[in-house]
Amino acid sequence: MAKEKKIKIILIEDDSFLVEMYSTKFELEGFEVISAEDGKKGLEMVKKEKPDIILLDILMPQMDGFAVLDALKKDKEVADIPVILLTNLGQKEDVKKGFEKGAVGYLIKAHFMPSEVVDKIKKILKENKK
Repeated sequence: MAKEKKIKIILIEDDSFLVEMYSTKFELEGFEVISAEDGKKGLEMVKKEKPDIILLDILMPQMDGFAVLDALKKDKEVADIPVILLTNLGQKEDVKKGFEKGAVGYLIKAHFMPSEVVDKIKKILKENKK
């Protein structure tokens, strides 16, 4: 019997505690998780790994999340991969900017439990398959 392909997530986040927490939750849900601790490494990982979905922080060293999002959307090979911004920036301008740059979701870390983030990812992936 063929083994079902795991959903591959790239988590681009500089907070190692959050990376550990989310990675554990996603792996328990059957996802394959790859993480990068800054925007520049994250961009390289996305191009190499071609994940099903990307979780992207905004405030990071090397390259912020908005710059990463711009670079992803300009690259034809990875432009169609859905990106969810997972950040503490909750200002209306930031949310608007994120969606304008092509994010499919915007989650404020303090407002969502990891299980809710998993549910949101599943919902977005289901919508993108249509």
